[in-house]
Amino acid sequence: MSISFDNIPSTLRNPGTYVEFNNELAGASSTMFKVVIIGQKLDSGIQAVNTPIRVTDPKQGAVFFGQGAMLAGQCEAFLNANADTEVWAIALSDDNEGAVSAGAFTVETAATGSGTLSLYIGNNLVRAGVSAGDDVNTIAASIAASINANTSLPFIAELENAVVRVKSRHKGEVFNGLKLQANYYDEKLPDGVTLTFADFVGGTGNPDMSPALDAMGDEWFNWLVCPYTDTFNLVQLETELGERFGPMAQIGCRAFIAFSGTHGQSGTFGSARNNPHISCMGTGASPTPPYLLSAINAAVAAKSLSIDPARPLQTLVLKGMLAPSRHERWGQTERNLLLFDGISTFTVGDDGTCRIERQITMYQTNASGLSDASYLDICTPETLERIRYEQRLMVAQKYPRHKLASDGTQYGAGQAIVTPKIIRGELLSLYREMEKKGWVEDYESYEANLIVERDADDANRLNWRDTPNLVNQLRITAGKQQFII
Repeated sequence: MSISFDNIPSTLRNPGTYVEFNNELAGASSTMFKVVIIGQKLDSGIQAVNTPIRVTDPKQGAVFFGQGAMLAGQCEAFLNANADTEVWAIALSDDNEGAVSAGAFTVETAATGSGTLSLYIGNNLVRAGVSAGDDVNTIAASIAASINANTSLPFIAELENAVVRVKSRHKGEVFNGLKLQANYYDEKLPDGVTLTFADFVGGTGNPDMSPALDAMGDEWFNWLVCPYTDTFNLVQLETELGERFGPMAQIGCRAFIAFSGTHGQSGTFGSARNNPHISCMGTGASPTPPYLLSAINAAVAAKSLSIDPARPLQTLVLKGMLAPSRHERWGQTERNLLLFDGISTFTVGDDGTCRIERQITMYQTNASGLSDASYLDICTPETLERIRYEQRLMVAQKYPRHKLASDGTQYGAGQAIVTPKIIRGELLSLYREMEKKGWVEDYESYEANLIVERDADDANRLNWRDTPNLVNQLRITAGKQQFII
């Protein structure tokens, strides 16, 4: 008997017709994409630290991580921008040795008319009522009361006469630089009232995210949201992502971070890093804090990349991001420079909508320290990841328990035997399918360069070397008009 059965024995003598099922030729594949968000929780949250939990609703974060917790805000921002991708979260506690960040509203003059103050702490709107004749202390008290009444905010307010001190609920650097302002949408201050603002400063001591990375275990998370940009945590993250992308793990993950600072500070920060699996969006003067923008960016990118890893992300709306004011937006020349410093960029439409301009990785130089654009765009590692997965799936599904023979072996039909020539044919067929999906191109060169052979030292091992030509993205069009008059 030449046919290789899986479950029907050759010693069977009981009469009957026996049919077993085998899915090796079914050809159906299904991928469930997952993102993990790392951030800090409050003591009021019921979820244990360093333990992954799935979050399916924007409001769940308040229960799991505490009302007003950083991680609750990250989950809400992600799910508001993308409700389709499976979301997990890993909570960290504040560093006990850290310090909170704080800013201030100072009421300078009393009210001569009634109205409503529209104040913004980052991207959070706080409204406070004002009556004609209210002095500076009364107005400040109204502001502090409005802030503290909204327990979903990651801040608390403390009143010092006419000064409202606004403090982050968390210790750490994440809230440093957070902008305080009034009338982002051109609202009007009540008559007579003037305010001054002090942006957030003083936060120190981000928690060590290594335990959260360890808690990911061998689970395959396709994307990760990281709220931290300190060197210690980024080194841990870069190491983890490198190992996950490697051939012994093959559970690659791209991480999204965001950096707030001036153009010079952003360029300096980006130039100091060099990793193909981290993408950093420069926030500029956006009121949206980086820890939320990294979640928004990841949400928008994940939704598109899960559908097609090779399709560029440019023009996708960063839902939930507030634009910098017009005079603070970076121009084309400034954004172009950042794209050479490992910093992704966004544009702002006339209506204030923020859109991804170009999503790049932080990879900039090769092992020799020379400029290298091979992993410039995030689509490159994303597409490579999907190609590898499809190749692994093909072998695992079609040839899970096969024997290996050399080409030309005269084995019986139906035997569970595979040869290098068969695998070569499968790889070529798979390449055609990926070509139809728009992931790769130039089949002829791929076929000419494909090598599949048995290992010279291990007869049980089959090796291949292929050269997929990744499809590129239309990012720049240029024309030259030589006009005639």
